[in-house]
Amino acid sequence: MRPSRAGLGYGLGAYLIWGIFPFYFGLIAMVGPFEVVPWRVGATLAFCVLLVSATRRWSQVGAILGNPRLLGWFALSALLLYANWQLFVIGVMTGHVLETSLGYFINPLFTILIGVVVRKERLTRPQWWAVGIAAVGVTTAAVAYGSFPWIALGIAGSFGLYGAVHKHAGEQVDGITGLTIETFASLPVAIVQLLIVAGLSGIGVFSFGPGITALVMLSGIMTAVPLILFGEATRRLPLSYLGFLQFLTPILGFLYGYFVMHEEMPVSRWIGFVAVWIALVILIIDMFGRQRGREAFAQAEAPPPSQPAKRRDGFGQVKRSPTAQTNTGPIPLD
Repeated sequence: MRPSRAGLGYGLGAYLIWGIFPFYFGLIAMVGPFEVVPWRVGATLAFCVLLVSATRRWSQVGAILGNPRLLGWFALSALLLYANWQLFVIGVMTGHVLETSLGYFINPLFTILIGVVVRKERLTRPQWWAVGIAAVGVTTAAVAYGSFPWIALGIAGSFGLYGAVHKHAGEQVDGITGLTIETFASLPVAIVQLLIVAGLSGIGVFSFGPGITALVMLSGIMTAVPLILFGEATRRLPLSYLGFLQFLTPILGFLYGYFVMHEEMPVSRWIGFVAVWIALVILIIDMFGRQRGREAFAQAEAPPPSQPAKRRDGFGQVKRSPTAQTNTGPIPLD
């Protein structure tokens, strides 16, 4: 699969929006991570229903619901996505933003590994260099924590597998339809979790005022838009490219955790993060270089424009075709 500019645009949009999620969920941290996620699922499903109705895609939704095999793949991707949401919200709301950032830095390594091993995608030499540098940086950063970074590794593993399963299930399915099926499949888990939370501590979202309640409900739109963009990107980009684009999200999360939350950042962790950023620069240079090379090759292989046929008069002289005469005046519009 060759990457497209549209795919790169969709991917960039998705990961930039995901990058501001730590700030957004930090605003509603008082609600609690195990209550926010079920409401997030419900609000996302409601928004998707509106989108499906507006774009008249119910026939596509019905086709997937009537296909047990395809529905099973979407159910698996839904569970992986739900786990990723839960781990991320726990990390942000408990003051571990840098660990969630580390998780999304590790995640591309999972994605690239899956793309190479399972889908037989090939990496260029600069891409392999980038993978190696990123691996060293991530390992250094992980060791710097001094304890097992279960949030980071859980985020990396769940979203890496989600990307692979979603690509397998929904490569021919548009982003809106795919997300609608996924949120519908995860709704039973959300309902059970919300009932457990209500039984243990009651529903707290409505006790913090209309402002917080509105932010929680708006999480459906905040969730749906980047996932729809991500779904469109997976249809147009190899997993290896998606893996490297994912570096944008943890960079923004790192900036929020360090400059806003003032989380601790020792020298060893700085070394790890800087190594990952160097890998990202190598990837971007390689991506643009390959894109320009493909465009130059396409232009070189393009057939030359057809030449007007030459006619000779009765004396054997070349007679220029009227259509080939040079016209320096304005081009007629009729």
